[in-house]
Amino acid sequence: MSPELLAKLAKYDTPTICNVIELFNVRPRNRGYMDARVKANFPEFAPVVGFASTACFRSDAPPAGGDAYGSIQKQLDQFAQLPGPAMVVFQDLDDPPVSAVFGEVMCATYQAFGSVGLVTSGAGRDLEQVRALKYPVFTGSTICSHGYCHMLHLGLPVRVGGLMVYQGDLLHADANGVTNIPIDLAKDIADVSDEFVAAEAIMLDYVKAPGEKSRAKYDELRKEFQSVVKKLTDRVAKK
Repeated sequence: MSPELLAKLAKYDTPTICNVIELFNVRPRNRGYMDARVKANFPEFAPVVGFASTACFRSDAPPAGGDAYGSIQKQLDQFAQLPGPAMVVFQDLDDPPVSAVFGEVMCATYQAFGSVGLVTSGAGRDLEQVRALKYPVFTGSTICSHGYCHMLHLGLPVRVGGLMVYQGDLLHADANGVTNIPIDLAKDIADVSDEFVAAEAIMLDYVKAPGEKSRAKYDELRKEFQSVVKKLTDRVAKK
């Protein structure tokens, strides 16, 4: 997948990507994205797109051998096997989370090796330092200590925010949350997104403009919007 295509997908916010995926009718509308347990720590950051590099994490007891920092090398080796930049995805197996999955050292390391962000069902720390790196992180909570942190099951499927994530899944994330993008439709989704945004503008330009509004005009524009979206839906359904 080309860097140009990934950059094009990153032009759009995550809700727009979700809206466009719905047009293709390839999955139920209540599937394919993470729930409210995973939030953007830095919602002011731009949308980010990357390929999942998965792992599990524990910190409530000492590991049988090694620690999180000793496993990073294996994780970094897996980055090179992905079809594009890595989005690190951790499932924290402690419930509730006991300590931070990540901090400044881990995030700086991941970023140095090409990762574009990190997602975890667990907690984070060193948030001001990570913000200064301009490295997007999406977490369930914040905890100040790292406990007995160690990684498990590198590269295997994980469940984060209610979403099953597999090694190499294409993820899109921003202030609104995290969704996956069907890889075989990525180019079509990027191409259609401009048209969908233009369709929304039919109504948004009217309601955002100054001046008194007419219910009749609003209804007219809503029907026009619905007509454009239906034609778009019918077109992509034939792909």
